[in-house]
Amino acid sequence: MQHNSKLPNVSTTIFTVMSALANTHNAINLSQGFPNYPSDQKLIDLVSQAMNSGYNQYAPMAGNLELRLAISNKYQKLYNSTYHPEKEITVTAGATQAIYCVISAFVRPNDEVIIFKPAYDCYEPTVEVNGGKAIPIQLSAPDYKVDWNEVATKISSKTKMILINSPHNPSGTIWSKNDMLQLQKLTENTNIIVLSDEVYEHIVFDDAQHQSACLFHDLKQRSFITASFGKTFHNTGWKIGYCCGPEMLMKEFRKVHQFNVFSVHHPSQKGIADYMQDADTYLGLNAFFQQKRDLFLSLISESRFKVKPSQGTYFQVLDYSEITNEYDVDFAKRLTTEFGIASIPLSVFNENNQDDNVLRFCFAKTDETLVKASEILNKI
Repeated sequence: MQHNSKLPNVSTTIFTVMSALANTHNAINLSQGFPNYPSDQKLIDLVSQAMNSGYNQYAPMAGNLELRLAISNKYQKLYNSTYHPEKEITVTAGATQAIYCVISAFVRPNDEVIIFKPAYDCYEPTVEVNGGKAIPIQLSAPDYKVDWNEVATKISSKTKMILINSPHNPSGTIWSKNDMLQLQKLTENTNIIVLSDEVYEHIVFDDAQHQSACLFHDLKQRSFITASFGKTFHNTGWKIGYCCGPEMLMKEFRKVHQFNVFSVHHPSQKGIADYMQDADTYLGLNAFFQQKRDLFLSLISESRFKVKPSQGTYFQVLDYSEITNEYDVDFAKRLTTEFGIASIPLSVFNENNQDDNVLRFCFAKTDETLVKASEILNKI
């Protein structure tokens, strides 16, 4: 058989490559974004209890109603913003599936989607597989600031969607209130949909506030928000996320969702719903991860890496320009094979593989792991 690939330029992700390399060389893996410590036993017990209580058949297509109510209550508590639990919230198989369904529901051949790079690697292939065209806007280290005049020039009659991500993976930066207001202004009186990837909403540092799309009235009317319980509750392997959006848009989202996965793991949904009755389960994440960020940065303060502290997410970008001029992919691989520590090179997320001589390290690890990692980084 012969066929033309719909994604001819897509290969194995850098996350798979670097994790495999780390396993082969028994390296400390600070590459892929997952914790190496356990989830809260209380949450695990609640999911087990749900299984033992009979929550083992299909959940409703839109998700367990108790969980959707818990999500709705969270938005009311945190942002004083309302999403109707029956009409405007859908539980998904992780945030990636939510992103896929949003794009698939609205992007048609030759539609344009503006994407800010470096960008999480599922965005552009999903646009392409639906026949759309990604319009990149390249951001640069160390600040990764948006030039809103450039954004204005990229908007055209073909622009169907703008995809944003704050707190931002992989850079660890956050968007300001002014950024969101600029986006709102540029999209008003248009048919442009905004897809706001907010999976790290509960991980923002130094008393900053997460600027959710739902905080801006006009922006909220055209926006989907995608989120991840895996990131929030330290259980990425469960692949439970959700999507919020206005009823008119959510109707179209669910048309794709029902034939993509229909519904997701029911006992996990029930367990998370019960767990979220205590708001401290997610409100305490900022302090938890700031302690880890601060520990990691203090441990490598004597290293040759240049640092701008992460503003959010559980990733820290380190500038290695004073160490070597190697291409970041080559240096990341050498760090893994020769020094025993794995990271992620940012060029793979950039337009034309722009190399800013920076690597991304995940600090969602035990303190013991961070101490061992810092000992290696300080020797480089």
